[in-house]
Amino acid sequence: MQNLSLAALKAAYESGQLSPFTLLPALREQALQQADYNAWITLLSTEQLNEYLAFLKDKTPADLPLYGVPFAIKDNIDLAGVPTTAACADFEYVPNTSAFVVQQLIQAGAIPLGKTNLDQFATGLVGTRSPYGEGKNSFNPDYISGGSSAGSAIATALGQVSFALGTDTAGSGRVPAVLNNLIGHKPSKGLLSTSGVVPACRTLDCVSVFALNADDAAQVFSVAAQYDAQDAYARENRYDNLIRYYSNQLPAKFTFGVPVQLDFQGNADTQQLFKRSVEQLQQLGGEAVEINFEPFLAAAKLLYQGPWVAERYLATQDVKAESMLEVIATIIKNGDQASAAQGFAAQYQLQALKKECDALMQGLAFVLTPTTPTLYTRAEIAGNPIELNSVLGTYTNFMNLLDYAATAVPVGITSVGVPWGVTLFGPAMSDIRLLGYSGALQKAIV
Repeated sequence: MQNLSLAALKAAYESGQLSPFTLLPALREQALQQADYNAWITLLSTEQLNEYLAFLKDKTPADLPLYGVPFAIKDNIDLAGVPTTAACADFEYVPNTSAFVVQQLIQAGAIPLGKTNLDQFATGLVGTRSPYGEGKNSFNPDYISGGSSAGSAIATALGQVSFALGTDTAGSGRVPAVLNNLIGHKPSKGLLSTSGVVPACRTLDCVSVFALNADDAAQVFSVAAQYDAQDAYARENRYDNLIRYYSNQLPAKFTFGVPVQLDFQGNADTQQLFKRSVEQLQQLGGEAVEINFEPFLAAAKLLYQGPWVAERYLATQDVKAESMLEVIATIIKNGDQASAAQGFAAQYQLQALKKECDALMQGLAFVLTPTTPTLYTRAEIAGNPIELNSVLGTYTNFMNLLDYAATAVPVGITSVGVPWGVTLFGPAMSDIRLLGYSGALQKAIV
């Protein structure tokens, strides 16, 4: 399999060993041959690829930071002239322009290979809730790929693209990352534009990045994180959160938080891998400090048990329930039931919890958690789709509600052959710092 990391790809292009004009068609053919994983909803045709490749004809890798880099786009993010489905055929439309974040990447020389499969309307952490086929884990197809950004993770893990865009409202860019041995970075809200993105919860949605390593994730993040004046939720990036501050060289001493309340659902593999990750960070100079995690868990419960489900209802209110998968319709259908009073009460509760959580994080370089407590087969999810999906979100659902940035890091392979990983999170605008710590951990584990 061709090494598609950004550094390896650039070196191969510069030496003449590879050319994007031959690589991209070959990767398209590879994606067709690996179609059984259900990574894609739409692959670009050879003619469509040639339109993007034409942009590179008079350029070199020295001219563009992502020259000839193949990437995938989750199919709730617009690519001009290609259908956006959000995994619902009756919702399909063809946008005239690409999403703002996609435009930034294409202008930097990246080449889209197509649109990837997802849990319908980005509602799920499993990757199996799609009429376009269940996403299959790239290491063990009997297991879930994770979702909702299933196809983006699968395509990257299989070596069909160098990186991929997902979205992450409740963990959709982190869960599938670690289950497929990838870095998954969920940026601070507003740093990556959501213009041209089908909303799930518009006040919480983030465009996320899947990459082979933290170095690549940092580079893609730096290209994509441009301020979009047309995005009502956009935020200006901070100077100290720019790529120039990215480094895997850690301070000699740092302190990180570890939850007192840890749940692995009885999975000895994931528990051991988490323990090893703590020990590895300690060897890198870290001091582990136990913190009370109850306020974070309480915030997590607000996402689906509170009024924020109303945002999913708003985003899909023009879609007939019969056009949706039954499990998606079940989750969304009661979103119009919350009163305005309940909405404000939940906001008051969340604000109090955020104050408590922020205080617990004072003085810490980051907090370390499992990304998921455990992992499941596709058959297990089919038998208990809502409850097990909820378990997967134990350590992810609170992140956007509390306005934190997070990076998921693969740290090992379980006994069933499926990867697993941890998450490092910190306050908004700590993206580059988190990616630096994540890169150091990833390299130490490998």
